[in-house]
Amino acid sequence: MEFIDLKTQYQCLKERIDQRIHKVLDHGHYIMGPEVQELEIELANYVGVKYAITCANGTDALQLAMMAFEIGEGDAVFVPTFTFFATAEVVSFAKATPIFIDSDAQTFNIDPEKLEEEILKTIREGKLVPKAIIAVDLFGLPADYPKIEAIAKKYNLKLIEDAAQGFGGSINGKMAGSFGDIATTSFFPAKPLGCYGDGGAIFTNDDNLADLLRSYRVHGKGIDKYDNIRIGVNSRLDTIQAAILLEKLAAFPHELQLRNEAAKAYTEALNKKFITPFVPDGYVSSWAQYTIVSNDRDALMATLKGNGIPSMIYYSKCMHEQTAFLNLNQKGLAVAERLSGNVFSLPMHPYLEKHDLSRISEVLLSCTVDDAQ
Repeated sequence: MEFIDLKTQYQCLKERIDQRIHKVLDHGHYIMGPEVQELEIELANYVGVKYAITCANGTDALQLAMMAFEIGEGDAVFVPTFTFFATAEVVSFAKATPIFIDSDAQTFNIDPEKLEEEILKTIREGKLVPKAIIAVDLFGLPADYPKIEAIAKKYNLKLIEDAAQGFGGSINGKMAGSFGDIATTSFFPAKPLGCYGDGGAIFTNDDNLADLLRSYRVHGKGIDKYDNIRIGVNSRLDTIQAAILLEKLAAFPHELQLRNEAAKAYTEALNKKFITPFVPDGYVSSWAQYTIVSNDRDALMATLKGNGIPSMIYYSKCMHEQTAFLNLNQKGLAVAERLSGNVFSLPMHPYLEKHDLSRISEVLLSCTVDDAQ
């Protein structure tokens, strides 16, 4: 059994993907070819924004956002502590300071109340200038943007949506990737919409930001690549990956439906014994991961492994506990620390068969532990 079954997905889309790749091989425009522009249009239409600017990976997408907002030394950027390292890494790489925020106990996303507390604390201390918030759509569920956007506006902060895991999710019909001043995503193969290598994209409705981001991703170019008007980076999505993503994006709405059906089956089978994911009213998750909580995580994962069922931990160590950030000496992030010690994720992809879902649930239910809410 596969944790994320990319092989079956490819077999289902093989003819269309192969045709797309061979078209690129035929025309030979491997960097910034026509498929890149086609993909950017399709991505913007899907998300519901004016512009999608593709780039080399999801981390670069965040880095480009840092550059566009001129975030640097002396600035504070507020980020969740319970997420992947890249979200805070780009803040430090810009020489700014990440301020870690605790998690909401139900959604696992950044806690808006704790966020405002840390903003006020930073203002009182006066050592750093609050500049931006990066909110992550953890495991596919959009963060609480109605509250977070209000906080960003109240304190005049830029808001960046990290939708690397959330692409396809939504709040009351508004798609992940359309929140904040800039949104970013990743097309890492394991993501809900993934390519066969690295890739990323940035979304915005701002004309000036879109122009700036296009310049930054190609060495700060002006009229052409030999007219460099600013210092930029080399962060282009290659044409073959764009071609693959075009076919995957066409299949994505159906795959998203299948992901939600799989999540529903898991929850109906497991929620009486385990703490299963919480999806607020009006929210849709893209189910990058299906994550449950248990005090007996190690025993449950061992039982699954013994039955040939893979499972994974996202994330076993919070950001503020990472060696690279120990110098910041942040405390009081108890919810996130508890989650990192108790969460684990089950196989999740659009091609999970009903018998596999039943088998996974049966193995978990047969265990003697009891983590019912």
